[in-house]
Amino acid sequence: MNSKKRIGILTAGGDCPGINAVIRAVAKKAILELDAEIIGIEDGYEGLVNNKHRKLNYSDFSGILTLGGTILGTSKKASPYRYAIKTARGLEFKDMSKRALENIKEMDLDCLVCIGGDGTLGIAHKLFKDGVPVVGVPKTIDNDILGTDITFGFDTAVWIATEGIDRLHTTAQSHHRVMVIEVMGHRAGWIALHSGIAGGGDVILIPEIPYDIKTIARKVRERSKKGKRFSIVVVAEGAHPKGGKVTIQRMVKESSDPIRLGGIGFVLGSAIENATEIETRTVVMGHLQRGGSPTPFDRVLATQLGTKTVDMIEAKRFGRMAGVKRELSSRSR
Repeated sequence: MNSKKRIGILTAGGDCPGINAVIRAVAKKAILELDAEIIGIEDGYEGLVNNKHRKLNYSDFSGILTLGGTILGTSKKASPYRYAIKTARGLEFKDMSKRALENIKEMDLDCLVCIGGDGTLGIAHKLFKDGVPVVGVPKTIDNDILGTDITFGFDTAVWIATEGIDRLHTTAQSHHRVMVIEVMGHRAGWIALHSGIAGGGDVILIPEIPYDIKTIARKVRERSKKGKRFSIVVVAEGAHPKGGKVTIQRMVKESSDPIRLGGIGFVLGSAIENATEIETRTVVMGHLQRGGSPTPFDRVLATQLGTKTVDMIEAKRFGRMAGVKRELSSRSR
């Protein structure tokens, strides 16, 4: 048995600005304060199933604070409990958790740090129930994970989306058009709401509130009558009309969450143009919101969550997640 603590780190699900900052914070604090060894598991839960991992040295974490993406790689498809395997009969799903658990045992880990969103943390909870000492770190640009008031990556995504809206204002004014900007947000409209307000959006549509195309068209026409010959409509990818369904871009059968949303901006743009007879264009921000360097706020938040994770490991508070809770004082209630 290894006398040093061995901490495994994996990142799963969609990439997100600030992941590397978390990896850096966990690793550096664990090495400096616990004299731990860091085992990087590659490509999320894919690495657990196929035993893909490597030992990381202190120097591996230098210069990654500002780096987008994840140095460990990620996967949105792999789940040890429902692992997709291509066979002669087609795609089949098998429970590969026993193999993953054997690989974890072979790595001799004192703790497995799982950085990810709902799906990733749900799998982490299953591993914990199967006897793996796990600590979770919430990660999503959508800012929709239960148990934490805010997630890193959200601030960066809002900045990127807001800059896009700012740039579209000038072309919308010049051509007297309606500009529809589709941003990410599967089940939660935080990015659309914040970027829409910050960017001066005239209409903001979120998944939580089904929209009425007649109300939107009336708003656009009212602006036009008042001499404002352009409108900015910000829509989350998960928004949908009253009585209607979300717009699905494609299905990824091998994924544990197979639905990929996208395209509501074009559906909405066409509906607005037909209802108002005002030329309408659609821009999809897409994965631009996930990429690039994290904002200073996200770098600090990611670092705080990472260092808190090490405190939890030292205290053996497994089966939990580091998070942010902003409790209201009695004066403000």
